[in-house]
Amino acid sequence: MQNNSKQIFDLTGHCALITGGTQGVGAAIAIALATAGSDVVLVGLQDDETAKQTLLTCQNQGVKAELLLADLSVDPESYLPDLLKQAKELLPRIDLLINNVGTYIDKPYFEMDFETYQSTMHLNVTSGYFLTQAIARRWVEEGTRGRILFTGSINGILSEPDHTAYDTSKGAVAAMVRSLCVTLAPLGIRVNALAPGLVRTPLTKILDENEQLHSWMKFHTPNGQVPNADVCGGAAVFLLSDAAEHVQGQTLLVDGGMSVWQQPDPPDNWPT
Repeated sequence: MQNNSKQIFDLTGHCALITGGTQGVGAAIAIALATAGSDVVLVGLQDDETAKQTLLTCQNQGVKAELLLADLSVDPESYLPDLLKQAKELLPRIDLLINNVGTYIDKPYFEMDFETYQSTMHLNVTSGYFLTQAIARRWVEEGTRGRILFTGSINGILSEPDHTAYDTSKGAVAAMVRSLCVTLAPLGIRVNALAPGLVRTPLTKILDENEQLHSWMKFHTPNGQVPNADVCGGAAVFLLSDAAEHVQGQTLLVDGGMSVWQQPDPPDNWPT
């Protein structure tokens, strides 16, 4: 029997639109997709050095890579028409959508204000909902069997103090993936999500400042690692590839086992 493992993970001929694609998990996904052969359009907030470096790394894989700037924390009607128009002009045959953009800007629950809550929900939930709607409409008209990937979080199933808006938003993403699956799968459009545990991104830079917290999080993870966001890249390639053809409406946890460990007992010498 011929080994087709290389071919089923090859994304040559595909084109991906990746929101929040310039840094963190989004950049890791963009680079992994480019390495697998997909052209990419990165959507970011600003054209800074981090964005330039991510774009260059993608281009160095021998694929087409472009950058679009948009603020997805506002009403989708204010950016969607222009974003889709520009994306189609740059790379007309987008058939992969990665709804990755997100943020954590929570305040303690009793101090939470509507503006902060709304910004969280717009970025983490609303942008993906309506961008998927707009692109799926086009795919149905064109007969494109598109593939959609959301970035959820371990916080969609586990909670932390003072993460009320963030946890709510990530729980909504998991529910949305299931709902969009049963809506879009009959139309030939595949929807899944990956949910990182604790990985190193600009949002988790506190780990570099608090060694005790860093040590505790490693101890709290069965494989003992708090890795870079690169670990999300392979999972994204799998979920968007032919290998995952029958994987639909699922959220794949990329968490080193953190979500399955109830609570480790600290060792006797653990600092207090």
